[in-house]
Amino acid sequence: MESLDEVLLDNEDKMSKALDFLQQKFAGLRTGKASPSLVENVQVMYYGTQTRLRDLAGIATPEPRLIVINAYDPTALGAIEKAILAANLGLTPMNDGRVIRLPIPELSQERRQEIIKVAKRETEEQRVAVRNLRREANDAVKALQKKSVITEDERDKALDDIQKNTDAYIKKMDGLLSAKEKEIQEV
Repeated sequence: MESLDEVLLDNEDKMSKALDFLQQKFAGLRTGKASPSLVENVQVMYYGTQTRLRDLAGIATPEPRLIVINAYDPTALGAIEKAILAANLGLTPMNDGRVIRLPIPELSQERRQEIIKVAKRETEEQRVAVRNLRREANDAVKALQKKSVITEDERDKALDDIQKNTDAYIKKMDGLLSAKEKEIQEV
């Protein structure tokens, strides 16, 4: 049997994770600038195991439009190259046998709109997740009141707090989205 505080803390924690997840998704969305976050989570088949690129190689951005991937094990370069192509990032790796260079092409207006659509879809998915978390927390609070663990006043205050929390997280997500849209539109 959980208490009201546990329900509220659990709800806050899960909403925070939804926001963090959205930030991670946005980090992987390509803007016009080179960023290690574009490729660091690409899964590479390395000796029969799926491994994140950042665990196999150093990733640097020596220029605003170039990512350089320096594999710790030079024999992994071919696998890294294949994984980048398979990840469908719209980037073409250039392997010179020592490092992989990923030139970041200029974004067309059409491509920018596609990326913004993806960002909006990701944001909406996380908004829905937060609303589902609100519903779960509301149900848990109502169940506590039904079992006479808390009073009606405590229930009403808790429901109000959960709604305020939901609104705050959705507002943060909208803020992230508008910042990302602005970043994508910059030429």
